[in-house]
This record gives sequence, C-alpha cells and structure tokens, in this order.
Amino acid sequence: MPLIELEKLTKDYGSFRAIDDLSLQIYDGVTGLLGPNGAGKSTLIKVLLGLVRCTSGTGRVLGHDIVKECGAIRTRVGYMPEDDCYMHGLSGVECVQVAAQLSRFPATEALRRGHEILDFCGIGQERYRNVETYSTGMRQKLRFAMAIVHDPELMILDEPTSGLDPEERESMLNRIQILARQMNKAIIICTHILPDVQLVCDRVVILAAGRVTLSEDLEVVRRSPDPSLTVTVHGDIRLFTESLKKRGARIESVSDYSLLVFGSEEIASAAVWQAATETSTAVRSIVPSRTSLEKVFLKTVQEASHANS
Repeated sequence: MPLIELEKLTKDYGSFRAIDDLSLQIYDGVTGLLGPNGAGKSTLIKVLLGLVRCTSGTGRVLGHDIVKECGAIRTRVGYMPEDDCYMHGLSGVECVQVAAQLSRFPATEALRRGHEILDFCGIGQERYRNVETYSTGMRQKLRFAMAIVHDPELMILDEPTSGLDPEERESMLNRIQILARQMNKAIIICTHILPDVQLVCDRVVILAAGRVTLSEDLEVVRRSPDPSLTVTVHGDIRLFTESLKKRGARIESVSDYSLLVFGSEEIASAAVWQAATETSTAVRSIVPSRTSLEKVFLKTVQEASHANS
C-alpha cells in the first residue's frame, strides 16, 4: 500500500494555481522530491501536513485523510523545514525536548530522547548553548533532531544538507541512510542538490508548474535511452574491434584502449567476452552507460515549460 496517495489534487492561491491536478503515489524507501523554484514543492508539503487545505482533490498520508485527519498525520510524520524553527532563549537540548513534548512525551522522557537524538546527530557539548549562538550547520542538525525525536514513521526533510560543509553533508546523508536502511523509515527529501538524491534515494519525483512530470525508480531514470558499455582493454584493440564487428556489434571508438559497445547490457557483454576470448584480449573494465539525473531533470522541466507556453 502507498504511504501517500493523492488524486487530482489542486491548490489555488487566488488566481495563481500552485498545484494543478496532481496525482501521485509514494511508497517505502527514500524518495527525492525535485523541481525548480515555484514548482509547487513547498505547497505540496504543506498540503500533506494539513498546514494548508487543497482547493480540490483527495489525498491520504499513512492512511489518514489530508483534510479531516491532519492532526493524526502530524503525529506520525517528522518534518524538517528549510527555514529556522528554533526557539530563542532555549538551549539545543531544550529545543529538542520541547519538540518531543509536543508529541506528548512526558518531560523526563522527552529530555532523555533529546540527548539520545543529539548524540545521533553529532551535537556534543554545544547542546547546552543557546540556539542563537549556533552556526548555520549546527542549526541544520538541530532541525533534523527536532524532526526525528518522536520516532516518526515518515520523515519529510526540506533541504537537509543545505549549509553543511562537505564532511557534515556526508554525515547527514549517512544518518538518512541509517534511518532508511536499518530502521525502515520512509523518507522524502526535498532538495536542489541532485548528487544527494543519487546517493541516497530509491525513487525520484519531479514537479514542474504544479504537476508531476516524472515519478520513477532512480535506477530506471538513470538508464540510458541508447544503452551501451564502455569497454577498456589491454592488448590489440584492433583485433578485438574486428571480432566485435563480426558479431554484428555497433561500436564507437573512445581512445586507443577503450570503446563503446551499443546494445542491452546482457547482449553487449556477451559479445565482448566472446571477442575477448577469440582474440586473447584482456578486458580491464566494463562500465554500463548511465544518464545523469541532471540531464533528466532539465529535460523534464523544459518539456513541462514548453507544454505550458
């Protein structure tokens, strides 16, 4: 069963349509929610959490209606906003404690969970400092801690690695993977950082002009429309090339030691190994072609833009 199921969802702000007849299903795992500025990502998140009401359409999150049961949804979902949400005058651990208490944990248990989560998030003695003194990266980790302290089933993380240095960015992505792979949490990551999506996501949803323009497994998205193998060899590449041609393979030279062999991975690799055996050529590497997520993203957004113009 899908964790999120939306049908013909529309949200208007006066004459501006932020979400336009959107239908979508999101399942377990880590989903990357992508789209240019103004695509409707923030509005969609607010609708899912019951913070704004849709103009028309229906939707369910974890089995709860997004209009009638928004309180139950927020109890079971952890939300990390992009903007600061800390409380002035409180220390880091007090902020996380308050977040847990808002989810109905008793004060003592909320404090215990706060310390436990801050350990997980890599916040040490800084937890006792007032949050106003925190750096951008520290505030980012604090927002993450506040989002997960109540052990939600579904997490919505808005730009979770924004403002982090490379080392902290890697640590944040590792934490997300731990939550997803080891603790079986469903996670939606809303981000502009496409390499992050490629590292941790199982599925990609792209919005443009308030509509879903792509919803697919990441592995499927990255498959090349013209599949090929990049083959690097040690030996006489001319004999190897001639042997491939005899087998009807379509090839393209890349360098003195490598070439592209076009075709499905199964068929192309079989031809490569047969040619290597026949010509006594040592195959050093075989790398399947992949389409970059950036190319797919730009192509999808441009097509949506042309369709609306």
